Amino acid sequence: MSRARAAIILAAGQGTRMKSELPKVLHVVGGRPLIDWSLAIAAELQSARTVAVLAANSEPVAVRVRAALGEGSIAIQNPPRGTGDAARAAAKAMAGFEGDVIVYFGDTPLVRPATLASMFEARARADIIMLGFRPADPTGYGRIVTDAAGGFIKNVEHKDASEEERKVTLCNAGPLVADAKVLFDLLGKLTDNNAQREFYLTDVPGLARAAGMKVAIVEASEAELLGVNSRAQLADAEAAFQKRARTEAMERGVTLIDPASTFFCYDTQIAPDVIIEPNVFFGPGVSIAKNSRIKAFSHVEGAEIGEGVQVGPFARLRPGAKLETGVKIGNFVEVKNATLGPKAQASHLAYIGDATVGARANLGAGTITCNYDGFGKYLTEIGEDAFIGSDTALVAPVKVGARATTGAGSVITKDVPDGTLAVARGQQKNLEGWSDRFRAKKQAEKDKK
Repeated sequence: MSRARAAIILAAGQGTRMKSELPKVLHVVGGRPLIDWSLAIAAELQSARTVAVLAANSEPVAVRVRAALGEGSIAIQNPPRGTGDAARAAAKAMAGFEGDVIVYFGDTPLVRPATLASMFEARARADIIMLGFRPADPTGYGRIVTDAAGGFIKNVEHKDASEEERKVTLCNAGPLVADAKVLFDLLGKLTDNNAQREFYLTDVPGLARAAGMKVAIVEASEAELLGVNSRAQLADAEAAFQKRARTEAMERGVTLIDPASTFFCYDTQIAPDVIIEPNVFFGPGVSIAKNSRIKAFSHVEGAEIGEGVQVGPFARLRPGAKLETGVKIGNFVEVKNATLGPKAQASHLAYIGDATVGARANLGAGTITCNYDGFGKYLTEIGEDAFIGSDTALVAPVKVGARATTGAGSVITKDVPDGTLAVARGQQKNLEGWSDRFRAKKQAEKDKK
């Protein structure tokens, strides 16, 4: 029978190198704040209890954590005295928990839940499980020194390592797993006998080995362990996320004509046989069914795109956009909180907001749903097979019936019954010769000057 799991997320870092009023773990990678990545990992690990360790001045982060986990999910490290001290700060919130605890960091968004799950699984063969990695350049990283059989001997900081130890390529990533009681017993034995006068989580495996416990190592890729402590590292993490997302999309059968100019979000869902043209950006909450095509320079967020849909180029889909099978959204069309039925189309230069559009309806160039009066939003309903003439303004709330037509340039303020033509525009009047007389008069005035 598997043991219960718990998670301690270390998120008390001040992030001074970010040069930001926003707490470090609220900065975004892949459309999601760093702390949300960490909370999602805990959920995927099926953590029975999750505690985030925060700094005393991190109320915006605390609000977000409480919203996700409820009260009792936060521990405060005050003052900050190292990673070991931060983990120790979670003792009260973890009181009474029986099972295995993982400690990991709130600023490493790309670590895979499967990697951390393998650390829990490795607890069957050791008391303490460390996470190691082999960076391309290990300079500056603490080394994990092992025996000939790969057994843990000690951690050694780069600055304290001998020349022989610096040749070691296996480095300590920081996260570890242990039985809850064992973990907090070892954390209680940490000392601050170092130049920084801090308590280090990385000293725990050494204390465990000295106590006769077995320490095992699980390895992860360097790409998973990118930490974010500066704007440059934030950009590096974003680039790594995008590279991963692009690769995974193409492996699932998505065509990316120019992968480097396609930007994904953490929850982007794209079915096989979708084609994404260059310079497309996906924000949160996007799903795309098979055989659709997103054309160049389109921006899509919060949208559900059905099968066989065409979007763009230069289109914008905002939250609440739902495009059913065969819809066509053309260039310079914006859709917000609107559902377009099968094979409906708006081929160019339109705004469709707070609306329902029936199957096969055609919205001409310049169509606008006038949905906002400065105070409230109102619904426009367009029936099946309706034809909305170019430059029509639909003043909501308003209904255009099935098979109805609006004349070009109309301002529609009243409901249009099924099968009806509605024309609402000023009456044209031609004044013969007026233009010629006006031009002659103005030219004469100009010639006198």
